[in-house]
Amino acid sequence: MDNLWQMKNWINKISKRLLWVAWLLPATAVSAQTDSLSLLFVGDLMQHKRQIEVASRLDGSFDYSTCFRYVSSEIRKADLAIANWEVTLGGKPYTGYPAFSAPDEFLLAARKAGFDVFLTANNHCLDRRGKGLVRTLDKMDSLRVFHTGTFRNQAEREREYPLLVERKGFRIVFLNYTYGTNGIPVSSPNVVNYINRSQIRNDVLRARLMKPDAIIACMHWGIEYRLLLEQSERELAEYLLSLGVDHVIGSHPHVLQPIEVIDNAKTPERHVVAYSLGNFISNMSQRYTDGGAMLKLVLKKVNGKTRLADCGYTFVWTSRPNLNGKNQFLLYPSNRKELNGLEKNKMFLFLQDARNLYDKHNKGIKEYFIE
Repeated sequence: MDNLWQMKNWINKISKRLLWVAWLLPATAVSAQTDSLSLLFVGDLMQHKRQIEVASRLDGSFDYSTCFRYVSSEIRKADLAIANWEVTLGGKPYTGYPAFSAPDEFLLAARKAGFDVFLTANNHCLDRRGKGLVRTLDKMDSLRVFHTGTFRNQAEREREYPLLVERKGFRIVFLNYTYGTNGIPVSSPNVVNYINRSQIRNDVLRARLMKPDAIIACMHWGIEYRLLLEQSERELAEYLLSLGVDHVIGSHPHVLQPIEVIDNAKTPERHVVAYSLGNFISNMSQRYTDGGAMLKLVLKKVNGKTRLADCGYTFVWTSRPNLNGKNQFLLYPSNRKELNGLEKNKMFLFLQDARNLYDKHNKGIKEYFIE
Protein backbone atom coordinates (compact mmCIF):
# COMPACT_ATOMS: atom_id res chain seq x y z
CA MET A 1 0.00 0.00 0.00
CA ASP A 2 2.84 2.39 0.91
CA ASN A 3 4.55 1.73 -2.42
CA LEU A 4 1.27 2.34 -4.29
CA TRP A 5 0.69 5.60 -2.43
CA GLN A 6 4.26 6.75 -3.17
CA MET A 7 3.83 5.96 -6.86
CA LYS A 8 0.56 7.96 -7.06
CA ASN A 9 2.19 10.88 -5.27
CA TRP A 10 5.15 10.78 -7.69
CA ILE A 11 2.81 10.71 -10.71
CA ASN A 12 0.88 13.73 -9.37
CA LYS A 13 4.09 15.71 -8.89
CA ILE A 14 5.33 14.90 -12.37
CA SER A 15 1.95 15.84 -13.90
CA LYS A 16 1.97 19.22 -12.15
CA ARG A 17 5.50 19.92 -13.36
CA LEU A 18 4.59 19.02 -16.93
CA LEU A 19 1.57 21.35 -16.82
CA TRP A 20 3.78 24.16 -15.53
CA VAL A 21 6.31 23.58 -18.31
CA ALA A 22 3.50 23.54 -20.88
CA TRP A 23 2.26 26.90 -19.58
CA LEU A 24 5.72 28.45 -20.00
CA LEU A 25 6.34 27.11 -23.49
CA PRO A 26 5.21 29.09 -26.56
CA ALA A 27 1.87 28.07 -27.99
CA THR A 28 3.58 26.57 -31.02
CA ALA A 29 5.41 24.09 -28.85
CA VAL A 30 2.38 22.73 -27.02
CA SER A 31 -0.52 23.05 -29.46
CA ALA A 32 -1.26 20.04 -31.60
CA GLN A 33 -0.51 20.35 -35.27
CA THR A 34 -3.57 20.51 -37.48
CA ASP A 35 -4.14 20.93 -41.18
CA SER A 36 -5.76 24.39 -40.86
CA LEU A 37 -4.85 27.80 -39.44
CA SER A 38 -7.08 30.86 -38.96
CA LEU A 39 -5.75 34.41 -39.18
CA LEU A 40 -7.69 37.54 -38.22
CA PHE A 41 -6.65 40.99 -39.47
CA VAL A 42 -8.03 44.31 -38.25
CA GLY A 43 -7.43 47.92 -39.19
CA ASP A 44 -6.08 50.86 -37.25
CA LEU A 45 -5.79 50.88 -33.46
CA MET A 46 -5.70 54.58 -32.55
CA GLN A 47 -5.77 56.76 -29.46
CA HIS A 48 -7.12 60.26 -29.86
CA LYS A 49 -7.17 62.80 -27.03
CA ARG A 50 -10.76 62.04 -26.06
CA GLN A 51 -10.02 58.32 -25.78
CA ILE A 52 -7.13 59.04 -23.42
CA GLU A 53 -9.29 61.37 -21.32
CA VAL A 54 -12.05 58.80 -20.95
CA ALA A 55 -9.62 56.06 -19.94
CA SER A 56 -7.89 58.25 -17.34
CA ARG A 57 -8.39 57.38 -13.65
CA LEU A 58 -7.86 59.49 -10.52
CA ASP A 59 -4.82 57.49 -9.43
CA GLY A 60 -3.00 58.32 -12.68
CA SER A 61 -3.65 54.96 -14.34
CA PHE A 62 -5.70 54.27 -17.47
CA ASP A 63 -8.48 51.71 -17.91
CA TYR A 64 -9.24 50.28 -21.34
CA SER A 65 -10.80 47.06 -20.06
CA THR A 66 -14.19 47.67 -21.69
CA CYS A 67 -13.05 48.73 -25.18
CA PHE A 68 -12.78 45.27 -26.73
CA ARG A 69 -15.36 43.49 -24.54
CA TYR A 70 -17.80 42.62 -27.33
CA VAL A 71 -15.23 41.53 -29.94
CA SER A 72 -12.49 39.88 -27.85
CA SER A 73 -14.05 36.41 -28.21
CA GLU A 74 -13.67 36.63 -31.99
CA ILE A 75 -10.10 37.88 -31.69
CA ARG A 76 -9.11 35.09 -29.30
CA LYS A 77 -10.79 32.49 -31.47
CA ALA A 78 -8.24 33.10 -34.24
CA ASP A 79 -4.98 31.19 -34.22
CA LEU A 80 -3.22 34.47 -35.05
CA ALA A 81 -4.70 37.95 -34.69
CA ILE A 82 -2.90 40.87 -36.36
CA ALA A 83 -3.47 44.63 -35.95
CA ASN A 84 -2.06 47.89 -37.31
CA TRP A 85 -0.62 49.69 -34.27
CA GLU A 86 -1.02 53.32 -35.31
CA VAL A 87 0.23 55.05 -32.16
CA THR A 88 3.49 55.24 -30.28
CA LEU A 89 4.04 54.34 -26.65
CA GLY A 90 6.30 57.33 -26.23
CA GLY A 91 5.49 57.99 -22.59
CA LYS A 92 4.17 61.19 -21.02
CA PRO A 93 2.73 63.59 -21.94
CA TYR A 94 0.06 61.40 -23.54
CA THR A 95 -1.26 62.98 -26.72
CA GLY A 96 -3.64 62.30 -29.56
CA TYR A 97 -3.60 63.68 -33.09
CA PRO A 98 -1.39 64.84 -34.74
CA ALA A 99 1.48 63.30 -32.72
CA PHE A 100 0.21 60.18 -30.95
CA SER A 101 1.59 58.86 -27.66
CA ALA A 102 -0.76 56.43 -25.94
CA PRO A 103 -0.65 55.12 -22.37
CA ASP A 104 0.98 51.71 -21.95
CA GLU A 105 -2.34 50.34 -20.67
CA PHE A 106 -3.76 50.57 -24.20
CA LEU A 107 -1.23 48.01 -25.41
CA LEU A 108 -1.96 45.76 -22.43
CA ALA A 109 -5.70 45.89 -23.18
CA ALA A 110 -5.13 45.02 -26.85
CA ARG A 111 -2.88 42.13 -25.86
CA LYS A 112 -5.44 40.83 -23.37
CA ALA A 113 -8.10 41.10 -26.07
CA GLY A 114 -6.16 38.49 -28.00
CA PHE A 115 -3.86 40.20 -30.49
CA ASP A 116 -0.67 38.30 -31.32
CA VAL A 117 1.08 40.50 -33.91
CA PHE A 118 1.33 44.30 -34.11
CA LEU A 119 2.37 46.09 -37.30
CA THR A 120 4.39 49.21 -36.50
CA ALA A 121 5.42 50.62 -39.89
CA ASN A 122 2.98 53.49 -40.46
CA ASN A 123 3.00 57.27 -40.83
CA HIS A 124 2.74 57.82 -37.06
CA CYS A 125 5.56 55.51 -35.90
CA LEU A 126 7.95 58.48 -35.49
CA ASP A 127 5.49 60.80 -33.77
CA ARG A 128 7.79 60.77 -30.73
CA ARG A 129 10.91 60.42 -32.85
CA GLY A 130 13.46 57.72 -32.11
CA LYS A 131 12.74 57.58 -28.40
CA GLY A 132 9.09 56.81 -29.06
CA LEU A 133 9.93 54.17 -31.65
CA VAL A 134 12.29 52.35 -29.30
CA ARG A 135 10.02 52.65 -26.26
CA THR A 136 7.12 51.20 -28.26
CA LEU A 137 9.21 48.17 -29.17
CA ASP A 138 10.43 47.82 -25.58
CA LYS A 139 6.87 47.71 -24.26
CA MET A 140 5.80 45.18 -26.87
CA ASP A 141 8.77 43.00 -26.03
CA SER A 142 7.88 43.19 -22.34
CA LEU A 143 4.52 41.56 -23.19
CA ARG A 144 6.19 38.97 -25.43
CA VAL A 145 4.07 39.98 -28.39
CA PHE A 146 5.21 39.75 -32.01
CA HIS A 147 5.82 43.00 -33.87
CA THR A 148 7.41 44.09 -37.13
CA GLY A 149 7.92 47.09 -39.41
CA THR A 150 10.23 49.23 -37.24
CA PHE A 151 13.53 48.33 -35.60
CA ARG A 152 15.99 49.71 -33.08
CA ASN A 153 18.87 49.30 -35.54
CA GLN A 154 19.88 47.57 -38.76
CA ALA A 155 21.35 44.57 -36.94
CA GLU A 156 17.97 43.92 -35.32
CA ARG A 157 16.26 44.14 -38.70
CA GLU A 158 18.67 41.67 -40.23
CA ARG A 159 18.12 39.31 -37.31
CA GLU A 160 14.34 39.54 -37.00
CA TYR A 161 13.02 40.45 -40.45
CA PRO A 162 11.07 39.14 -42.22
CA LEU A 163 8.99 38.13 -39.18
CA LEU A 164 8.41 34.38 -39.03
CA VAL A 165 5.63 33.17 -36.74
CA GLU A 166 5.12 29.44 -36.23
CA ARG A 167 1.73 28.24 -35.06
CA LYS A 168 0.06 24.81 -35.20
CA GLY A 169 2.66 23.49 -37.60
CA PHE A 170 2.31 26.45 -40.01
CA ARG A 171 5.11 28.88 -40.83
CA ILE A 172 3.72 32.35 -41.59
CA VAL A 173 5.97 35.21 -42.70
CA PHE A 174 4.86 38.82 -42.23
CA LEU A 175 6.20 41.82 -44.14
CA ASN A 176 5.28 45.40 -43.20
CA TYR A 177 5.98 48.72 -44.97
CA THR A 178 4.78 52.33 -44.90
CA TYR A 179 4.56 54.99 -47.60
CA GLY A 180 6.09 57.56 -45.21
CA THR A 181 6.31 59.03 -41.71
CA ASN A 182 4.62 62.44 -42.05
CA GLY A 183 7.83 64.10 -43.16
CA ILE A 184 9.74 63.09 -40.02
CA PRO A 185 13.07 61.51 -41.01
CA VAL A 186 14.16 58.34 -39.25
CA SER A 187 17.29 58.93 -37.20
CA SER A 188 20.20 56.51 -37.06
CA PRO A 189 20.42 53.83 -35.81
CA ASN A 190 16.63 53.30 -35.97
CA VAL A 191 15.08 51.66 -39.03
CA VAL A 192 11.61 52.09 -40.55
CA ASN A 193 10.46 49.92 -43.43
CA TYR A 194 9.49 52.30 -46.23
CA ILE A 195 7.83 51.12 -49.42
CA ASN A 196 10.71 50.55 -51.82
CA ARG A 197 10.32 47.95 -54.55
CA SER A 198 13.95 46.96 -54.62
CA GLN A 199 14.07 46.45 -50.85
CA ILE A 200 10.75 44.61 -50.88
CA ARG A 201 12.01 42.28 -53.61
CA ASN A 202 15.07 41.41 -51.52
CA ASP A 203 12.91 40.87 -48.44
CA VAL A 204 10.52 38.55 -50.29
CA LEU A 205 13.45 36.51 -51.62
CA ARG A 206 14.70 36.17 -48.06
CA ALA A 207 11.21 35.25 -46.87
CA ARG A 208 10.95 32.47 -49.44
CA LEU A 209 14.16 30.94 -48.09
CA MET A 210 12.38 30.49 -44.74
CA LYS A 211 10.18 27.81 -46.34
CA PRO A 212 6.94 29.50 -45.27
CA ASP A 213 3.43 28.22 -45.70
CA ALA A 214 2.36 31.77 -46.51
CA ILE A 215 3.94 35.21 -47.00
CA ILE A 216 1.67 38.11 -46.04
CA ALA A 217 2.56 41.71 -46.89
CA CYS A 218 0.93 44.39 -44.73
CA MET A 219 1.08 47.73 -46.50
CA HIS A 220 0.44 51.19 -45.06
CA TRP A 221 -0.53 52.94 -48.26
CA GLY A 222 -3.21 54.78 -50.20
CA ILE A 223 -5.04 58.09 -49.83
CA GLU A 224 -6.85 58.97 -46.62
CA TYR A 225 -10.67 58.96 -46.67
CA ARG A 226 -10.97 57.65 -50.23
CA LEU A 227 -13.30 54.66 -50.55
CA LEU A 228 -11.74 53.36 -53.75
CA LEU A 229 -8.12 52.43 -54.24
CA GLU A 230 -5.60 54.21 -56.43
CA GLN A 231 -4.18 52.52 -59.51
CA SER A 232 -0.76 52.67 -57.87
CA GLU A 233 -2.01 50.44 -55.04
CA ARG A 234 -3.36 47.86 -57.47
CA GLU A 235 -0.07 47.86 -59.37
CA LEU A 236 1.93 47.45 -56.16
CA ALA A 237 -0.34 44.60 -55.04
CA GLU A 238 0.19 42.87 -58.39
CA TYR A 239 3.93 43.36 -58.02
CA LEU A 240 3.88 41.80 -54.54
CA LEU A 241 1.94 38.78 -55.80
CA SER A 242 4.32 38.38 -58.72
CA LEU A 243 7.24 38.15 -56.29
CA GLY A 244 5.60 35.31 -54.37
CA VAL A 245 3.60 37.11 -51.70
CA ASP A 246 0.42 35.15 -50.95
CA HIS A 247 -1.85 37.81 -49.43
CA VAL A 248 -1.79 41.61 -49.11
CA ILE A 249 -3.44 43.54 -46.28
CA GLY A 250 -3.67 47.33 -46.44
CA SER A 251 -4.17 50.17 -43.97
CA HIS A 252 -3.95 53.99 -43.71
CA PRO A 253 -7.04 55.45 -45.47
CA HIS A 254 -9.12 55.29 -42.21
CA VAL A 255 -12.07 54.10 -44.28
CA LEU A 256 -12.92 50.76 -45.81
CA GLN A 257 -11.68 49.95 -49.29
CA PRO A 258 -12.54 46.86 -51.37
CA ILE A 259 -11.33 43.31 -50.77
CA GLU A 260 -10.56 41.03 -53.69
CA VAL A 261 -9.85 37.31 -53.91
CA ILE A 262 -7.63 36.78 -56.93
CA ASP A 263 -7.25 33.41 -58.63
CA ASN A 264 -3.78 32.41 -59.72
CA ALA A 265 -3.79 31.69 -63.45
CA LYS A 266 -1.05 29.06 -63.16
CA THR A 267 -1.86 27.24 -59.89
CA PRO A 268 -4.89 26.44 -57.68
CA GLU A 269 -3.78 29.20 -55.31
CA ARG A 270 -6.03 32.11 -54.38
CA HIS A 271 -4.77 35.42 -53.03
CA VAL A 272 -6.60 37.90 -50.80
CA VAL A 273 -5.92 41.60 -51.31
CA ALA A 274 -7.61 43.89 -48.78
CA TYR A 275 -6.80 47.47 -49.69
CA SER A 276 -7.95 48.98 -46.38
CA LEU A 277 -9.75 47.56 -43.34
CA GLY A 278 -10.61 51.03 -42.01
CA ASN A 279 -10.43 52.05 -38.37
CA PHE A 280 -10.66 49.34 -35.75
CA ILE A 281 -10.99 51.72 -32.81
CA SER A 282 -10.60 55.50 -32.81
CA ASN A 283 -12.43 58.74 -32.01
CA MET A 284 -13.06 59.55 -35.65
CA SER A 285 -16.67 60.51 -36.24
CA GLN A 286 -16.89 61.64 -39.86
CA ARG A 287 -18.98 59.51 -42.17
CA TYR A 288 -17.23 56.26 -43.18
CA THR A 289 -14.48 56.61 -40.50
CA ASP A 290 -16.24 55.34 -37.35
CA GLY A 291 -15.81 51.65 -38.07
CA GLY A 292 -13.95 48.99 -39.98
CA ALA A 293 -13.76 45.32 -40.87
CA MET A 294 -12.22 42.22 -39.37
CA LEU A 295 -10.85 39.95 -42.07
CA LYS A 296 -10.56 36.21 -41.47
CA LEU A 297 -8.38 33.91 -43.56
CA VAL A 298 -8.34 30.13 -43.12
CA LEU A 299 -5.33 28.33 -44.52
CA LYS A 300 -5.35 24.59 -45.08
CA LYS A 301 -2.70 22.07 -46.03
CA VAL A 302 -3.71 19.92 -48.99
CA ASN A 303 -1.30 17.27 -50.27
CA GLY A 304 1.62 19.12 -48.75
CA LYS A 305 0.58 22.50 -50.18
CA THR A 306 -0.90 25.38 -48.19
CA ARG A 307 -4.00 26.88 -49.76
CA LEU A 308 -6.58 29.50 -48.89
CA ALA A 309 -9.51 27.34 -47.75
CA ASP A 310 -11.91 30.08 -46.70
CA CYS A 311 -12.13 33.80 -46.05
CA GLY A 312 -14.69 36.33 -44.89
CA TYR A 313 -15.14 39.70 -43.25
CA THR A 314 -17.29 41.08 -40.47
CA PHE A 315 -17.90 44.73 -39.64
CA VAL A 316 -17.17 46.50 -36.36
CA TRP A 317 -18.24 49.95 -35.21
CA THR A 318 -17.04 52.23 -32.41
CA SER A 319 -19.60 53.76 -30.06
CA ARG A 320 -18.30 56.98 -28.51
CA PRO A 321 -19.22 58.45 -25.10
CA ASN A 322 -21.52 61.10 -26.56
CA LEU A 323 -23.55 58.31 -28.16
CA ASN A 324 -23.66 55.61 -25.46
CA GLY A 325 -23.88 57.87 -22.40
CA LYS A 326 -21.49 55.56 -20.52
CA ASN A 327 -18.31 57.62 -20.81
CA GLN A 328 -16.72 54.72 -22.68
CA PHE A 329 -15.43 53.83 -26.13
CA LEU A 330 -17.04 50.52 -27.01
CA LEU A 331 -16.30 48.41 -30.06
CA TYR A 332 -19.44 46.65 -31.30
CA PRO A 333 -19.83 43.77 -33.77
CA SER A 334 -22.28 44.47 -36.58
CA ASN A 335 -24.97 42.15 -35.17
CA ARG A 336 -25.11 43.63 -31.67
CA LYS A 337 -28.73 44.39 -30.74
CA GLU A 338 -28.48 46.10 -27.34
CA LEU A 339 -28.00 49.68 -28.55
CA ASN A 340 -29.72 52.95 -27.71
CA GLY A 341 -31.39 55.09 -30.36
CA LEU A 342 -28.38 57.27 -31.13
CA GLU A 343 -26.10 54.25 -31.44
CA LYS A 344 -28.54 52.41 -33.70
CA ASN A 345 -28.81 55.33 -36.11
CA LYS A 346 -25.07 55.91 -36.37
CA MET A 347 -24.22 52.24 -36.64
CA PHE A 348 -26.93 51.69 -39.24
CA LEU A 349 -25.48 54.46 -41.43
CA PHE A 350 -21.96 53.02 -41.20
CA LEU A 351 -23.13 49.49 -42.00
CA GLN A 352 -25.30 50.69 -44.87
CA ASP A 353 -22.36 52.56 -46.42
CA ALA A 354 -19.98 49.66 -45.82
CA ARG A 355 -22.26 47.06 -47.35
CA ASN A 356 -23.02 49.25 -50.35
CA LEU A 357 -19.30 49.64 -50.98
CA TYR A 358 -18.44 45.98 -50.52
CA ASP A 359 -21.43 44.62 -52.41
CA LYS A 360 -20.45 46.71 -55.40
CA HIS A 361 -16.67 46.35 -55.42
CA ASN A 362 -15.61 43.22 -53.51
CA LYS A 363 -14.67 40.08 -55.40
CA GLY A 364 -14.90 36.51 -54.14
CA ILE A 365 -15.53 37.15 -50.45
CA LYS A 366 -18.64 37.33 -48.23
CA GLU A 367 -19.67 38.86 -44.92
CA TYR A 368 -19.95 36.72 -41.79
CA PHE A 369 -21.30 37.48 -38.33
CA ILE A 370 -19.72 37.04 -34.91
CA GLU A 371 -21.56 34.37 -32.95
